[in-house]
Amino acid sequence: MDILILALQLILSLSILVVLHEFGHFLPARLFKTRVEKFYLFFDPYFSLFKKKIGDTEWGIGWIPFGGYVKISGMVDESMDKEQMKQPAQPWEFRSKKAWQRLIIMVGGVTVNFLLGILIFSMMIFYWGESYIKVEDAKLGLVVDSLGMELGLQDGDRVIRAGGVELKKFSAGLVSKEIIINEAKEIEIERDGKLMTLQVPDQLVSKLTKYENKGKSLFYQSPRQLMNIMEVDPKGNAANAGIEKGSNIISVNGKPITYQHEFRLAILGAKGKTVDLSLVNGQDSILKKVVVSEDGKIGIAMQQLPITIENFGLLTSFSKGGSMAVNFLGDQLKAFGQIFSGKIKAKDSLGSVFSIATMFDTGWDWRVFWNITASLSILLAFFNLLPIPALDGGYVVFLIWEVITGKVPGDRFMEIVNYIGFIILMALMVFALGLDISRWF
Repeated sequence: MDILILALQLILSLSILVVLHEFGHFLPARLFKTRVEKFYLFFDPYFSLFKKKIGDTEWGIGWIPFGGYVKISGMVDESMDKEQMKQPAQPWEFRSKKAWQRLIIMVGGVTVNFLLGILIFSMMIFYWGESYIKVEDAKLGLVVDSLGMELGLQDGDRVIRAGGVELKKFSAGLVSKEIIINEAKEIEIERDGKLMTLQVPDQLVSKLTKYENKGKSLFYQSPRQLMNIMEVDPKGNAANAGIEKGSNIISVNGKPITYQHEFRLAILGAKGKTVDLSLVNGQDSILKKVVVSEDGKIGIAMQQLPITIENFGLLTSFSKGGSMAVNFLGDQLKAFGQIFSGKIKAKDSLGSVFSIATMFDTGWDWRVFWNITASLSILLAFFNLLPIPALDGGYVVFLIWEVITGKVPGDRFMEIVNYIGFIILMALMVFALGLDISRWF
């Protein structure tokens, strides 16, 4: 069921992005009276699941549930329709239009994807606002993860700055971003009331980005907190054992417990088993035997730190959404620069659709879904602008060349470079798929 939910989210997300991307080509093409022969969601080799001719355009749904395309008359594209290109150019064809018109048609898709990313980020901020835990509210500091130990972090530390950036939000992701993307060389922490500076080891970036360390971080997203039972599920195992609200667990199977993360680790290590819990309730110390469920729970809720929620008006949301999109794109450009410089290994960063699918939430969290969709939209715009033949960016390069020089690349030349571009893209896809298969095994 989890796999099905992930697959459905992936297909829905990519379908939204592809349809709107292709509309970005379709609308300016029709604006300049260019005939669009096909508009398809998904690919349709040999047959389609649905098709209907409206005007000059065949609208359809293919049977390979990834991607989609528009077929524009008089254009050397992935369809490689050589017979059409042998005929004299017609006024409704792409090749008959002025260079600046063809340029607008080609950049329409990436423009829509970038604007879509801004729109989704903006609407997320407008609807949900921004929620986070303030660093100042995490008074007991962080719970260090394995990679944080290599940095020199300890339980209870409070990260104040990373590089030159002051951190107001408690977030391991923000610290990692400053180290990986912005190449922060040191972080400033508060330990036992004293300020300290930790130097970032040279090898930490490669370890943070290593695929085998996916899921690991510098520190856990939940700050360190004392044990305090706030609620007891009346139908849960804790209630069945007689545990009451307000009790405080001080040990699990004889091992002392002070903080919530210590309790969670102890319980997760006893899934499906019965554990001995020592509790304090007022002045009384009691011992209870409790069955831990198969998902590592006993049916209690503990006190949580206050979550700060900032709400924004519509105009402010669009401003912040635009900044998020630009910053996300900038971070990706920096990351690619580090891949080319060798600081980040390509094999640790690349992945196929299977890697993308695992980014979604198995519980179908709409906030996660739209955040990933917005990010993918920005990435789709970026990748399509790469100057690789068969991508929009490849066509843009030749169109800019035509605008500057007045020389039109020949159809045969465009066919050859499109074949080359197609081979490059297929090789990248096979390589990424191979990486995911090797990771699976």
